Amino acid sequence: MDSAILALLPWLLLILAAEFVNGWTDAPNAIATVISTRVLPPHKALLMAAVLNALGAMSGTAVAATIGKDIVKSEVITIHTVGAAMVAIVMWSTLAAYYGLPTSETHALVSGLAGAGLATAGPSVLLWEGWRKVIIGLFISTFAGFLGGLFLIALIYRIFSRSRRDMNRRLFGKLQMLSAAFMAFGHGSNDGQKFIGAFTLALVLGGVLPRFEVQLWVILLCATVMAVGTAVGGWRIIRTMGLRITRLEPVHGFAAETAAGAAIEIAAVLGIPLSTTHTISTSIMGVGAMRRLSAVRWGVAQQIVTAWILTFPVCGAVAWLTATLLNHWFQS
Repeated sequence: MDSAILALLPWLLLILAAEFVNGWTDAPNAIATVISTRVLPPHKALLMAAVLNALGAMSGTAVAATIGKDIVKSEVITIHTVGAAMVAIVMWSTLAAYYGLPTSETHALVSGLAGAGLATAGPSVLLWEGWRKVIIGLFISTFAGFLGGLFLIALIYRIFSRSRRDMNRRLFGKLQMLSAAFMAFGHGSNDGQKFIGAFTLALVLGGVLPRFEVQLWVILLCATVMAVGTAVGGWRIIRTMGLRITRLEPVHGFAAETAAGAAIEIAAVLGIPLSTTHTISTSIMGVGAMRRLSAVRWGVAQQIVTAWILTFPVCGAVAWLTATLLNHWFQS
């Protein structure tokens, strides 16, 4: 094994641990609705999500480049900065998964890199170009998710208003398999790429790569680890997303997944890192609100939103503290 990679191995394993947690906690969002509507049994849904998450992660590198080059200045940080961000992600996401709260690995990653970067090099470490995309992604995931789900289910209701309910259930049961696959692929194309970007950044910082250029073996490795994490499954999160926010039928699952998947894919092409958790959650809320506002369990929605809000300060603070300790340890 190359000596440079060997020296980096503990840090690379830490990034892969965060990618595994991403597959374990974030990827189940893509299949929560298809399981809750009983269109697919859990084991088939998990297998589909694992495969399509991996394929999605291999579909491009625009989001990976944003994470690796545009969030913090790579020339003023160290490998410890990236490692500190990964510690924050693994700790926060594991805690949230225990309580069945779907968190955003996107928000955890960018806030972790920011907190660790601030501890290493101060405010000048942050790059506006990447944060501009993060802010755009936040708006897309919130408004495109909710309004997209609301609009699509309204359109479906209008078109199929005179169709028999049993016929609609059969039709949208078949269509939901496609929409769930689309959503799983979208998760890989956006969320999966983020840790590919972090892994490549680590290789640059460790001197393995002369410049930021995503390697095929990195894509395959990270995609495989995420797929394994997905296969392990996050059953508490699936229950929250698929059952606790609102009652879903196949038509609702199809509308939510299609609206969310479209928003995620557009963002991935533009290199905008957005929260797939945020997007599918708001889309489910939009679909539920179309029936009536009381159809959405707003107490559960409030818990999810609270977890999103806490992700930024918690992961930023944990990463800052971890980076401060690591910098002191390795400089002493």
